[in-house]
Amino acid sequence: MPTATLPLAAASGNSLADHYQYVRSLSEAITSPLSDADATVQSMDDASPAKWHLAHTTWFFETFVLRNHVPRYRPFDARFAYLFNSYYEAEGERHARPKRGMLSRPSLDQVRAWRRKVDDELIAALPSLDCEALALVELGLAHEQQHQELMLTDMLNLFAENPLMPAIWEPGDASPDATPPAIQWIEGRHGIVEIGHDPADGFAFDCEGPRHPVLLHRHAIASRPITNGEWLAFMADGSYQRPELWLSDGWAWVKSQHVEAPLYWQQKDQAWYVFGLSGLRAVNLAAPVTHISHYEADAYARWAGARLPTEAEWETAAQTLDANSGNQLDQAGPVCPSAAIGHAALQQMFGDVWEWTASAYLPHPGFRPAEGAVGEYNGKFMSGQQVLKGGSCATPRGHMRASYRNFFYPHQRWQFTGLRLAKDL
Repeated sequence: MPTATLPLAAASGNSLADHYQYVRSLSEAITSPLSDADATVQSMDDASPAKWHLAHTTWFFETFVLRNHVPRYRPFDARFAYLFNSYYEAEGERHARPKRGMLSRPSLDQVRAWRRKVDDELIAALPSLDCEALALVELGLAHEQQHQELMLTDMLNLFAENPLMPAIWEPGDASPDATPPAIQWIEGRHGIVEIGHDPADGFAFDCEGPRHPVLLHRHAIASRPITNGEWLAFMADGSYQRPELWLSDGWAWVKSQHVEAPLYWQQKDQAWYVFGLSGLRAVNLAAPVTHISHYEADAYARWAGARLPTEAEWETAAQTLDANSGNQLDQAGPVCPSAAIGHAALQQMFGDVWEWTASAYLPHPGFRPAEGAVGEYNGKFMSGQQVLKGGSCATPRGHMRASYRNFFYPHQRWQFTGLRLAKDL
């Protein structure tokens, strides 16, 4: 099946046209195994159909770049603006999010035809675009990379609802279960430190800045994420039935949702299996646990006699590491967390699983949203959500950096979410 592999030179901006074509082709490759029906169905309100992701990312380029910066451009179909706007109030009314799965029309082929038209028009216009428009192209590409991860996790959630448990891709070269390296406690920086994005370092989303000082007390951070094997010990100790380990909201969630294991886990004949995009497979005990909520991560940390790191603790630990390293998305194909390899002081900080932090998703001091409709991208969601750091096996390589701030509500776990421990010293 089609694949698209990312050269890091393109990801770093060697050629904006090349990078544009790579990002857009990766979206097509991710969805290439899907039928029209596969790409239309919506499994839950939090997820969107693959066809909608393909269309919405195209709407972004058509609306914010071509419509506003290419005078001769005419929309492919003016009705699509209503169907594929997500949450941009400044762009008018939109189709209700929970009903995206009802959009049997336009067809997948029509959406792909729209993508081809927008791609042709935008590539042709690139040499004449001003700095403002080029910045919007760069934002649109980062936006599409976010939707590539969402496409994968939404496809996983969709096919997990199918009793046939279909595999989208053949599994990769699976490493056998191994004994993971013992957790080491790495002392973090303390005193006055700086976090947040420095504009001199290139592109970032508005919510990542401004760079600012914070005070850190003495602490240590675990050398690797918690594994499936360690999570099984947490389960075996009856921790999903022990209210003293849980935040009040978390305990209410466990009881109301009857949660007993990470999402997509199934027990058969006294053994645990996990469903992924490569079908149902035995849980790899050495790989990082994933598809857990913030409530579960917090309960595990309390059970282990530790805590979750704050955003600042995590970010300062990662600032000197290579954000392009680790198990991240290079092509459409097998997507699965892998076991730790080697003996680096801090392992798997980037890739494999998003790591929950103890920090609420709030504005950095001095934060100002971008002007115009694109200013709705991040700032208005700074309420009731938790920060996650580090990317996952479904995050496109080249997309990540230490200052990157992902955010989800505490109960959500359909993303590749895991945890790393921290403790006070």
